[in-house]
Amino acid sequence: MAAVDGTWDTIVKSPLGDQKSTLTVASNGDTFTGTNSGAMGSVDITDGKVDGNTISWTMKMTVPMPMTLDCTATIDGDTITGSVGAGAFGSFPMTGTRAG
Repeated sequence: MAAVDGTWDTIVKSPLGDQKSTLTVASNGDTFTGTNSGAMGSVDITDGKVDGNTISWTMKMTVPMPMTLDCTATIDGDTITGSVGAGAFGSFPMTGTRAG
């Protein structure tokens, strides 16, 4: 199991307030698959990439409006830090910890 694999409890600081979600990561070499589930539903991870302890991915959200989010995060032990890019709306910080 790679160090990036697992379930992560994350918080994104967005203009709509703190967005809590659960990110799952299942790596396979330099790629990964997973989901991000929160109060606004669950979305599949697309274009997941692994580079050492850094992961990047996109998510196509539909609520509260359709948009593609570009995400990057670095994992250090049981913590994850990164950012979520929301196009014209800017980029928002993400933090979290390994679940369980």
